[in-house]
Amino acid sequence: MRIECKPGIGRQQYLLYKEQAVIGRAEVSGGQLQQLEILPEWRSRGYGSYLLKEVLRAGGGFDTAAETRFTAPLPDPANRAAWALARRFGFVRRGEVLCRHRLPDLTAVQLAQHLLTDLLQPGGLYIDATCGNGHDTLFLCRLAGAQGHVIGLDIQPMAVQATNTLLAQNGMAHIGQAILADHRDLLRYAPAGSADCVMFNFGWLPGAPHAVHSQAEASLAAVRAALEALKPGGVLSAVLYSGKVIGQSEKQAVLDYLEHLPLARYTVLVCRFANWADTAPLPCLVIKRPDTR
Repeated sequence: MRIECKPGIGRQQYLLYKEQAVIGRAEVSGGQLQQLEILPEWRSRGYGSYLLKEVLRAGGGFDTAAETRFTAPLPDPANRAAWALARRFGFVRRGEVLCRHRLPDLTAVQLAQHLLTDLLQPGGLYIDATCGNGHDTLFLCRLAGAQGHVIGLDIQPMAVQATNTLLAQNGMAHIGQAILADHRDLLRYAPAGSADCVMFNFGWLPGAPHAVHSQAEASLAAVRAALEALKPGGVLSAVLYSGKVIGQSEKQAVLDYLEHLPLARYTVLVCRFANWADTAPLPCLVIKRPDTR
């Protein structure tokens, strides 16, 4: 069994083969599923589900990071199998059409970014202490705005290069820059009481060997330095990871440290995804309170 896609002008046609014979076909144009048909003698064997799944997959319908929308004509009211197939793949009736609208999955990093956007104002000094491929650094540049300044830190040259390339491609090189540095040394670049935000995304560099990842001792030292670097009202964001490769030690050590920070000086939020696995990324926020002494 195989599927062949025949692109056309503004549309794609998909042919489902069983051995050398075409047993099903589908046609999509601009996100509109205009046809999906299985030959009568091959129905009720799962071929319709297989074809629809592959059509949706080809159009990005299972991409967890992208918003997608597909529509299809309403089936005949008496065609129970067609209605069941539509429901199985998330199509619901919207007026005179079926619609499958899928929003991107919320990630721990995205949640941290949403919270920072609500808590912080443009301008000031922002530190991405684990810049990786630069996506958090780019986010901070957009948050800081033209009057702000962003510094990205990483100990891997490929991460620094990738981040600076991304910033240049997005016209943000005048706001942010990544440098080769250990995040434990961030006070060299953000003196005590100077930073509006310090952002950590622990774990490993995406695309790099998993054996190279942050460690508990260094991460704790970096978090301590970050809290010192924050100005009153500043925010520390940290996404903590665990799993087979990196274990639990870093996540647990940082979490224990944050949970025991004095309430008089810090507000600590731990945003656990209650129905995710225990190894799911854990977003944490620390807001440095004004000194009222």
